[in-house]
Amino acid sequence: MMESPENLTILPDGASHVTGDLLSHVLAQIRLTGDQVFSRTLAKAEQLDLDEGQAHIVVVTAGALRMESEDQAPGVIDAGDLVLLPRGPGGLRLVALHPHVAIVACRFWFDPDSLRGMIFALPRYIHIGRAQGAGWIDGMLPFLMIETSDAQPGAALMISRIIDLMVIRTLRSWVHEGHATGWLGGLSDARIARSLKAIHERPLQRWSINELADKAGMSRSSFCERFAALVGRSPLRYQNEWRLGLARDLLARRDARVGEIGLRIGYESEAAFSRAYKQLFGHPPRVEYALANEPAKQR
Repeated sequence: MMESPENLTILPDGASHVTGDLLSHVLAQIRLTGDQVFSRTLAKAEQLDLDEGQAHIVVVTAGALRMESEDQAPGVIDAGDLVLLPRGPGGLRLVALHPHVAIVACRFWFDPDSLRGMIFALPRYIHIGRAQGAGWIDGMLPFLMIETSDAQPGAALMISRIIDLMVIRTLRSWVHEGHATGWLGGLSDARIARSLKAIHERPLQRWSINELADKAGMSRSSFCERFAALVGRSPLRYQNEWRLGLARDLLARRDARVGEIGLRIGYESEAAFSRAYKQLFGHPPRVEYALANEPAKQR
């Protein structure tokens, strides 16, 4: 049975105080910038126009939106609901179900130095209903609108920070409700979360199944079965993909040469690193490194 802790704080073994939960540890590596907030009233059957390729939060304040796409059943976003689109609309259409549907939308983007593996692990959209979000959506939204209409210095920074908080709170609510998948899904089980925390905090350590099972306080077989069911891959595969995701981030930042990055994340040779990287991402690390260097060369 899935555990549903009141919060996601994980106490380290032998510790009597909180040193930081895994969700905070992960979200701290996702940085974003919000640059636009707008309110709009839609006529019945009118589609909400959102910028492609830009992430958005949409809150319905009156009426309801119908969420449509060609590859899934339609859904309804009622008044008081929030929907997060981490990679933009991407084929999703938000259409007014009633006359005079009112919405507030926030546009933002994830900063280039965020860990992209986390962002792309997020689903196409996250829908938070009024019942789950009333305590914080109703509090943040008026504050956001005040800052939007405020011409005082620092308003743009305040808006960006509030959007940041809304994204983090959305993800936290989504995890707490048990709807998350992938590494976020693993956080819904306190035992699996302890093993994930170990991998995330010490990614260069070669964790064995037995060590991770001990962290979770489970038998080896039960741990492997539970981990795979929640996270969608075996513990060792997840560990390897997490390390390769870190390497991808280092390559994008041009932090070091390809071979040095491979050694840094635990591969004994550049050839072994290149093979593993290509198997996961579809191209060798040198291609990633070259693409990251193109803007610098053009300048």
